[in-house]
Amino acid sequence: MRVMVLIKATRDTEAGIMPDEKILTEMGSFNEELVKAGVLIGMEGLHPSAKGARVKFSGAKRTVTDGPFTEAKELIAGYWLWQVKSMSEAIEWVKRCPYPTGAEGEIEIRQVFEAEDFGAEFTPELREQEERVRVRMAASVVSLTSVTSFRDARRSRACRRSALVCPSRRKPTWSGLAG
Repeated sequence: MRVMVLIKATRDTEAGIMPDEKILTEMGSFNEELVKAGVLIGMEGLHPSAKGARVKFSGAKRTVTDGPFTEAKELIAGYWLWQVKSMSEAIEWVKRCPYPTGAEGEIEIRQVFEAEDFGAEFTPELREQEERVRVRMAASVVSLTSVTSFRDARRSRACRRSALVCPSRRKPTWSGLAG
């Protein structure tokens, strides 16, 4: 099963206070353990909500609210995506984790939906479409990770061809999805 492990924001993370070298070292070691165990699929830290936005949907209407958002305890500071055998295994990994902000906090674990969870409504055609998207997405990620730095990625042809929104462009580039 896959789980998303959500690191809840704190006042410090919302203030943009970065972890110190000790915490970064401990987290790096923990992440290496996850990789060696075949658990880690993905991970990222997130900027404070002041650099974010929310889009509220009400019928056809869309309302955008710029950050910051007031309830730090409801916000996410980062996440991992893990492949585990059970929720119990995920809980055991989280218990071993050095807390990423170095302060008191909370980590939430949520199971990720799998195709079979959607039942008959997820038709064979929709499953094929999902598989095509995942294959193309994986190819885009491989292209992006083959460059040496984010600055290089912004300038690279791989970034310009990817299905991701490149920081060096204002609009997504979809040419990599043709076919």
